[in-house]
Amino acid sequence: MNVAAYLKKKSKQIEKALDSILSAKGAVPQSLAHAMRYAIFAGGKRVRPILVLAACEAVGGDEKKVLPAACAIELIHNYSLVHDDLPCMDDDDLRRGKPTCHVKFGEATALLAGDALLTLAFEVMSGTKLEAVKLLAQAVGGSGMVGGQQVDIDFQGKNKDLPTVQYINTHKTGDLIAVSFRLGAYLGGGTSSQTKPIYEAGKCAGLLFQIVDDILDKEGYASVIGMHEAKIQAQRLRERAKNHLKPLGHKAVALSNIIDFIADRDY
Repeated sequence: MNVAAYLKKKSKQIEKALDSILSAKGAVPQSLAHAMRYAIFAGGKRVRPILVLAACEAVGGDEKKVLPAACAIELIHNYSLVHDDLPCMDDDDLRRGKPTCHVKFGEATALLAGDALLTLAFEVMSGTKLEAVKLLAQAVGGSGMVGGQQVDIDFQGKNKDLPTVQYINTHKTGDLIAVSFRLGAYLGGGTSSQTKPIYEAGKCAGLLFQIVDDILDKEGYASVIGMHEAKIQAQRLRERAKNHLKPLGHKAVALSNIIDFIADRDY
């Protein structure tokens, strides 16, 4: 399987669906609509929503049934980036080589655009199973992504020990990736014997993603346990994630290859 070609094909599919979702919001004030579209279409590989589709594929499901969840996850991911970039958070002027949303549209509009993207995500999810909505909310709320962000803020400028770094990485980054695996399998009609190992693989992949980022940025795990040990941890997580998928056989090849893609970003 050519993972680059797979990601490109699925990314186009996701972007078409996102465009349709955002185009349907005709009553949104123009300035807000522009900011929302800017945030969504400012670049990115769409890894998280593609993971939803690949997890559905791994259980032999119909990806049309999981496409709303895939789009919802991408809406949430980009809302979180808009808010992370704000002056009160990371105060970044560039995102993917382009002006951040608040630089382009102003701080207030960027804040509202993030709010609107988050709310829209759950509107999109409203046609899916209620349990799926709950699982997503738990993954991105105070005990998930937002909680991880808060602990990261609490420890800014302070020395972080390993448990703190693990908490931040598991929740701030890992939970949204893990729930991407989980919802793809669950909404794809997977049995518990299929969904559980996929979710376990997702938890490993979520932490792997952030550890690789930390290695590339020379911070987080890399600064606490050292570059060499961080690379060893990344390799272990890659192997654990892929081992969880082995019982699913060839149907999980896309998920397995995306895990390799996450692990093999240059460092």
